[in-house]
Amino acid sequence: MGAKVYFSKEITPEKVLELYKLAGKELTGRVAVKLHSGEVGNQNFLRPEFWKPVVEYVGGTVVECNTAYDGSRDTTPKHWQTIKQHGWDKYFDVDLLDAEGPDMEMPLPEGKRIRKNFVGKNLARYDSMLVLSHFKGHPMGGYGGALKQLSIGVASSAGKAYIHGAGVPENIWTADHDAFLESMADAAKGVVDYFKGNMVFINVMKNMSVDCDCCAVAEDPCMADIGILASLDPIAIDQACLDLVYAAKDDPGQKHFLERVESRNGVHTIEAAAALGFGSREYELIEA
Repeated sequence: MGAKVYFSKEITPEKVLELYKLAGKELTGRVAVKLHSGEVGNQNFLRPEFWKPVVEYVGGTVVECNTAYDGSRDTTPKHWQTIKQHGWDKYFDVDLLDAEGPDMEMPLPEGKRIRKNFVGKNLARYDSMLVLSHFKGHPMGGYGGALKQLSIGVASSAGKAYIHGAGVPENIWTADHDAFLESMADAAKGVVDYFKGNMVFINVMKNMSVDCDCCAVAEDPCMADIGILASLDPIAIDQACLDLVYAAKDDPGQKHFLERVESRNGVHTIEAAAALGFGSREYELIEA
């Protein structure tokens, strides 16, 4: 039957918490909550109020890392300003994992493309992780979901460049594209292994633009909202989201969204992750 993926068409903060509980794993100890703080100017990212019930329920600390591109989050002072501007610190304790160096070097002995990753050293403070992902398109990855949050999301600024460059940071925007996608899969496995299964994944298919929340200038959503998914398997949850997009044949924006996914070979991140064996593309979708 594969992994269990719980799904609801109802998109509310309360439903996020309900699906978290259905996933069936209690996150213990110090809980890191990885989400996207949103680039200044972006209109599509999910706000603090939306995530508030589930973050409070797990008693978690919101964690983020600096970016590797010019913008409102590429330095620690600017990122803290953005965190305050978007209201994250109003509701939650926030930890910018790579606010100060040196980064934590994370070994990836089974990596296909990269054999190490660089993450914010503050990751060592946490025992478990709740990964809250806004499922949408992405200019380079094709789509953004749980696997991107685990890889690019948890990586430090230097780690992001390392992943994008498939091990050569200087090639951040010019590396072989599939090598970049495979590097994301390698990095995602490293974070999953680090937390030894003490993770829960929630993807929200809302405000589905072809652009990421990292874009200061992003297209408006092109597809209708689809729902919330929760799972203990990051590969299965991303695969389920893509399958739901393909199933939305009556949505007039589906073709545009899929053009972004397919032109960037977005599914290859899922394929590469499945080949590494830290999850499965096979799943059982359970409506809740």
